[in-house]
Amino acid sequence: MKNAKQKMMVETTQRRDEANALLRTLLDAKAISEKNLVAIRQPDLIKKVTGKSSMDNAIESTRKLIDSFNRVLDDLRRNLSAEDLALLGPIESPVASPLVG
Repeated sequence: MKNAKQKMMVETTQRRDEANALLRTLLDAKAISEKNLVAIRQPDLIKKVTGKSSMDNAIESTRKLIDSFNRVLDDLRRNLSAEDLALLGPIESPVASPLVG
């Protein structure tokens, strides 16, 4: 049972970290896109109609995914012993702070 929880922690942490990397990429892409739209003097038509750009929607979805991963990790931590957590410490990357965009 311990090994299954540990494996879940490791895999969930990896997926969360991948989602954080995706979020950074989306935020960068949004900034570039907005600059390009300003440079060519074109509005974001999706944003004009819906109030949110497609990039805003992707960023919001990715943030929700990261929050879900963090909740799973918190639940797993609450259910793991101190010994289990000590074993996981070296392989788990720090919890990323929420990015603001």
